[in-house]
Amino acid sequence: MRLFLRQVKALVKLSLLELWRRNDIVALVVLAIALLVPLSSAKPFGAAGATRYMDEVALLLIWAYSVFISLGAGARLFPGEFESRTIYPLLAKPVSRGALVVGKYLGAVVASWSALTFFYLLYALASGCRTGVWLPGELLQAFVLHAAFCAVAVATALLGSLLLTNSANLTLSAGLLVSMFFFGRRLPEYADGLAAPLAWLVKGAYAVAPHVEFFDLRQRVLHGWGGIEPLVLVAALAYGLCYSAALVALARWALGRKEL
Repeated sequence: MRLFLRQVKALVKLSLLELWRRNDIVALVVLAIALLVPLSSAKPFGAAGATRYMDEVALLLIWAYSVFISLGAGARLFPGEFESRTIYPLLAKPVSRGALVVGKYLGAVVASWSALTFFYLLYALASGCRTGVWLPGELLQAFVLHAAFCAVAVATALLGSLLLTNSANLTLSAGLLVSMFFFGRRLPEYADGLAAPLAWLVKGAYAVAPHVEFFDLRQRVLHGWGGIEPLVLVAALAYGLCYSAALVALARWALGRKEL
């Protein structure tokens, strides 16, 4: 067990360094400027009521970039190892396949969380300078649930990287997450209006798809509605943890079936 934890710790560090060595940091700085300038203005574009729209755009950009970071981090974990054949010395350490999957996954999640933390701190700073309200409870809950979303997104891309080509993995993973984010709440109602065979298919897809819409608290942050009940927050986090763990377990199974 101690050896397993040491191996996982080393792999987490490697995955974290790999993300920040890439050019993603350039896009991070550009988006930071795009968020900071309008949010720091009391009356953007000369309209006093435009601040809420700026906040909405800023939060949507944070979500969009977190999808980019999380899927990219998860999708790059293994294809590069197979192409460069560096996976063979890794497994010859010996590092178990389970430790390899868990370590790389946790490293990608931590890297995604570090970028997410940067964005939320920037948003809180700009919003607090304008309104005088620093770190409201609903914003803290939004960050925590957004972090759970990143864990699910990384796990989705990780599993896809072991089953699909890189382009197909990114396309399908992004399409699935974005579709559930915007339309997940409406799927049951939509299924009720369909014929029996198709309705069952839609409901089955709804049952197994990642319900990332559970992690979206943008409207509460924008309108100051306050946070959700602690029990609801814990239930959403538990769902994210269990769903991510199931995807990582499937990724371990998929790696075990690969001929190396």
